[in-house]
Amino acid sequence: MSPSHPAIVTVRPSSPLQILQIPTPNPTTNEVKLIVQYTASTPLDHHQASAHLLVTPPQILGDGVAGTVLSTGPDVTRYKLGDQVFGFVWRNAKEKAHQLYCVCPENLLGRVPEGKSMQEAVVLGNNFVTVWHAFTREFGFELPWNRGLDGGAKGKPEGYVPPKREVETEGGRKKWILVWGGSSSCGMYGIQVLRYYGYGNVIAVAGSRHHGTLKRYGAEVCFDYRGEGDVVERVKEFVWKDGGEVAYIFDCIGSLEGSLRPVARIASAEGCKIAVLLPVVVKDAAPGVKPEYEMDVTKCADWAEGVMPSGVRTHFWMDNKVLAETLQTEIMPWALETGVVEPNAQIIVEGETMLERAQSALNMLRDKKVSGGRLVWRVAEQKQVAEALDGIRQ
Repeated sequence: MSPSHPAIVTVRPSSPLQILQIPTPNPTTNEVKLIVQYTASTPLDHHQASAHLLVTPPQILGDGVAGTVLSTGPDVTRYKLGDQVFGFVWRNAKEKAHQLYCVCPENLLGRVPEGKSMQEAVVLGNNFVTVWHAFTREFGFELPWNRGLDGGAKGKPEGYVPPKREVETEGGRKKWILVWGGSSSCGMYGIQVLRYYGYGNVIAVAGSRHHGTLKRYGAEVCFDYRGEGDVVERVKEFVWKDGGEVAYIFDCIGSLEGSLRPVARIASAEGCKIAVLLPVVVKDAAPGVKPEYEMDVTKCADWAEGVMPSGVRTHFWMDNKVLAETLQTEIMPWALETGVVEPNAQIIVEGETMLERAQSALNMLRDKKVSGGRLVWRVAEQKQVAEALDGIRQ
């Protein structure tokens, strides 16, 4: 195996991506080395490449990975050579997804379920982790699961019912959960997880062409933000007509004008919790326009007294020691295998080279050409995968 390999890097804000040859590390302790076969580009890739948000150049991009295990450290217990795995990786250069080889701790990976493809699996990654992290940390929802005889996740404990305090006011009126950006990846996964755990009072705000899917996923009612009249007033009228209240708001968009300020007009109930995906986009990147971001959601809107806005910092999800060992290794593969969540639609990005595919995906994100699906592209060339697999068979 070559002592170096190609990686996609951002060097200057809003400049074309580049290929950089970097040293190829070997796994130690509990680490796994895989050849990266697929990745799924995210808005964070766009923010980092366009504005160098939290970037020290040259920085490798990508946090969604799917590939085949080529070697393991001496303490690895979950995976063996040849296993197909997927996960959410981000913390340092050797873990990043937009490169030929990735080396990361085994707890950041799950096994691709039988009958599922790498392209399907790779779209879960950061979005599924974000949803679970936001619901448990920011909202305090309990999302318990059983373990089977093999130690893996097996679903809800027998007799589980959602806590009544989360779904009703003291007078029996509904407490609503509002998902703003329901057709986003996090919105879709969030609504499905809520359905599985019995949280039925879900309102989704999304484009009308996605309403049928979102209702099938578990949304009780949907509103089109482009529909007739002010969508904020329509949501408020619906909730308040029976004396209900919006108790939780999951803002999957994180746009100052597009979501935060409208959400702030809805959040009026004492103790309403608002979880906003970071960063908040104050001014989006565009040709000739320098983007602006904000990480403190309390500064972004005129919040009513008593409401509780917070920014979702997904990269801190492993502060929960139980989830650090189980969320990606057990829960995420189980959710995909059993249909608790459907993988997002995959928009396959083509190109002659890894660099062409990466740049095309980034351009599509920048130009806002993606709705209701994820941009998936091949990282390793087919010849490179064949050679790597031959190497581990010998």
